[in-house]
Amino acid sequence: MSYHSILFELSGGIARLTLNRPDKLNSFTAAMHGEVADALGRVEREGARVLVLTGAGRGFCAGQDLSERQMAAEGTPPDLGETVEKYYAPLVRRLHALPLPVVVGVNGVAAGAGANLAFAGDIVIAKESASFIQSFCRLGLIPDTGGTFVLPRLVGRARAMGLAMLGDKLSARQAQDWGLIWQCVADDAFDATLDKLAAHFAAAPTRGLASTKQALQASLHNDLSAQLDLERDLMRELGRSADYAEGVAAFLGKREPKFKGR
Repeated sequence: MSYHSILFELSGGIARLTLNRPDKLNSFTAAMHGEVADALGRVEREGARVLVLTGAGRGFCAGQDLSERQMAAEGTPPDLGETVEKYYAPLVRRLHALPLPVVVGVNGVAAGAGANLAFAGDIVIAKESASFIQSFCRLGLIPDTGGTFVLPRLVGRARAMGLAMLGDKLSARQAQDWGLIWQCVADDAFDATLDKLAAHFAAAPTRGLASTKQALQASLHNDLSAQLDLERDLMRELGRSADYAEGVAAFLGKREPKFKGR
């Protein structure tokens, strides 16, 4: 599949997916969703050990391209539920299910679905000049792309309500302070920070990180007993992995481990 709305490359275990409609602040169209889905299939099939997701130009993602959501000529309103079901929900589910770290680099404004797409990452880095906006309320809508799920869990009810119902711009620094993202970095350190993270995860024990991701996600729904059972099961499985054997051997041999992600 040839890509027109995204850039994609995979080398040395590092997959880089860049939303590439900079003149439209990388807002989503149906075609762009299709290209992202195809690229994620390659991430799953072609041995990637980390995915880096970012945007081209001055914005990360402005959410949905509203030019695709205009009323039909006969006045029939668009079915936004179908859009969520067909595109945005599967995208969030797929990112959560990827058995590898998803690093999101927010290079500029992240608005609407773009903001919540960023929050679907495992490690989120943002430029100090970047910002996040839950712009749905300005259109009479609700935060989708997982927004109503993730916001109260990350920042609590009061802040989630404020973000969702006022639609105010949230700076990257405040997003870090509120626990919405991992790190806000100076603009001139952004690229180097992403590259360093990508290199770290490409050499890390991917299978163990995937299980960590699985366990932390499950903890949002499990009670303590169920979570302890899950930890037991995952530890049993990981204890039989090649990466664990390598990690122990490297520790005992006082050398750096060489993980293979298996």
